[in-house]
This record gives sequence, structure tokens and C-alpha cells, in this order.
Amino acid sequence: MKTVVITGSARGLGFEMAKQFIKNNFNVVICDILEERLEEAKNVLEKLTRKKNNVLALKCDVTLEEDLQNVMNKTLEKYKNVDIWINNAGVNQPMCPIWEVESDKINRLIDIDLKSAIIGSKIAMIQMIKQGFGQIYGIEGYGSNDAMMLGLSVYGTSKRGLTYFLDVLAKEVDEKNLPIQIGKLSPGIMITDFITHSVGDESFELPEKTKKVYNILGDYPDVIAEFLVNKMINNKKNGVRINWLSNAKASFRFMTCAFNKRDFFNKLGDGKNIK
Repeated sequence: MKTVVITGSARGLGFEMAKQFIKNNFNVVICDILEERLEEAKNVLEKLTRKKNNVLALKCDVTLEEDLQNVMNKTLEKYKNVDIWINNAGVNQPMCPIWEVESDKINRLIDIDLKSAIIGSKIAMIQMIKQGFGQIYGIEGYGSNDAMMLGLSVYGTSKRGLTYFLDVLAKEVDEKNLPIQIGKLSPGIMITDFITHSVGDESFELPEKTKKVYNILGDYPDVIAEFLVNKMINNKKNGVRINWLSNAKASFRFMTCAFNKRDFFNKLGDGKNIK
């Protein structure tokens, strides 16, 4: 069986991707800093499979290199190889301009959203070079394409930096002629508690204009995860970008929004949409 490791996967997109990998007969390693939710996620995943011992749950603070290395070590102890490594862990920022964001929150966001993906990719690369195969993915977000919005300066900077890093990593793989695929996952707008909670899990209110756009373009993470996982499993190319919210899809959503009304925000917090 093939094995996937997903960071920040006790809830949200990471958890939904884990469910899809289970359905596709993968060993799944989930890791998160939230132990209680991690155990809950493990129990759900184990109920989705008839096989024994193909779900491994590990506590991990992705800002600590030793924790990420421990995830790799424990995975190899149990499953021997890592076929896919997904740097999924991420946090949002308070919806306010940079001069109102506390410095400790800036540091925490950059450590989780950018640095952990760089270190995680380094750890995964070392192992995949040894084993002679593998895929590494990171999650794009607002700012990856240079888009700008008041209140997303730090988050957008981290995502723009991550996109650059993954592009360079793919180039390095090509230049060294390594049998490894690097990819970017672009999930679009996911309707989870992530969009209304910042680092530290503090809630904030989105502007009505932003809510309107999210209602038009947003989707639940389970729908997006099925698409992304299918593409990853079948990917053979290095430097790929797997994009859920294509320009054509976004245009169609805007053209049909007048008679296709959606209101996600009165449903947030029902348990389905947590990230």
C-alpha cells in the first residue's frame, strides 16, 4: 500500500483529504497539535477502512523541526516509505491592517504557513531521494497570485512566498533529475471556520462584501478534497498546479449567482466546516 502524510489534518481540508486517501486504499498519517481533535479524526478514519493499522495519528507542532522529523521517523517505522507528503497546516490572520497585528501572531503565522512547509519539504525530500520516488505538495491561498486585500497582508505574503518556494523546489528537482514530483494545491475558497478565525483561534467578522464573494465562489472542503486527491493520485508531472477554482468555474459562478443563492455563513460552526 502507498502512504500519505498530511500535516494539520485533524480537521478541515487536511482531514477531508485523509478520508479520500483512505477510500483510495492508502496508509494515512495525520498529524496535528490538537490532540483531542486528532484522536477524534483517527477514530473516524478507522471506521472508513476494513484494514488494520493503516491509520497513524501523531501529535505535531509544525513550527518545530524535531516534531516534523518525528512524524517522518514514525511513518517510516510503520510503513517503510512515504509516497506523498502534503504540507497542509495553516492559520489565518486577524482581519485588520498590519500595524494592528501583534508581532507574536505575525511570527506564529509565518512559522506555520511558510517555514513549516519549507522544513517539511526538506525532510520529505531527504527521504524521497533515498527511496527513489515521492510527491510533495503545498497549499496555495489568497496572495499566491499577488492578489491583495486589507487584512490579509501577512497571510498573503506567506502564501506568495510558499508558491515561489514550491516553484524553485520543482526547478531544483528538474535540474538534479530526481524522480520526485513537486506540486501546488489551489483549493480556492473553502467554507470552514478558518475564514472567520485567526491564529490563536480568535474569531472575527468578515465584511459583507467579502461574504458575498465567498458565498458565490466558496465550496465545502469535502468537495474540494475529492478533486485534489484524485489529481494527486494520478499525477506524474513535476511542477504541477492542481487548481479547483478555475477561471471558467469562477466566471460561471458569477454569471449564475442571481438565481443560485447560497449562504454559508449561518452554517459555520455546525461541525462540518471546521478547519
